[in-house]
Amino acid sequence: MRSDRHKETGKKSVMMEWVKDIVIAVVIAVIIVQFIKPTIVKEVSMQPNFYENNYLFIYKMAYKLGGEPKKGDVVVFKSNLETQDGTKKLLIKRVIGVPGDTVSIKDGEVYLNGKKDYQGYTKDGTTSGLVDNLKVPEGKLFCMGDNRLNSQDSRSPLVGLVDRDDLVGKAVFRLYPFNKMGTIKNPYN
Repeated sequence: MRSDRHKETGKKSVMMEWVKDIVIAVVIAVIIVQFIKPTIVKEVSMQPNFYENNYLFIYKMAYKLGGEPKKGDVVVFKSNLETQDGTKKLLIKRVIGVPGDTVSIKDGEVYLNGKKDYQGYTKDGTTSGLVDNLKVPEGKLFCMGDNRLNSQDSRSPLVGLVDRDDLVGKAVFRLYPFNKMGTIKNPYN
């Protein structure tokens, strides 16, 4: 009789350990989901730095906890473009101009606050389009893809300046492809 009671207590103890482990795992998963958003690159606009099917982690709280977007950050944001099912399309682009900056694009070059901007990280080292002394207002960002000849971004009236409130987060880590796994570097740092 004593051994039956001991077996019963042992089973309850094992069950409680399992329940505790499952609850801890669920809590950790919920916390991760609140801070991290996995995303897959689906377009060519960020080549040569990000290719189709790259798997990235987006830090959703990067700009919600007091941080400010910086020139060179790779961000994901809700655009006015729509997917085939009618939902707002998420775009991944690089921040080029922040509030107060003046952006100009002419003769294939980007000028930020009157100075020629570094484009060594871009696909072709040149930028198409014409932007004439656009001053980035408060609450907005000027963002472009790294594949400047094949990117729908702030140069296009269909996308325009990015509203800070539309930011989903900052790309911070590439998981796939495994040979490129690691943190995402800002070319301006």
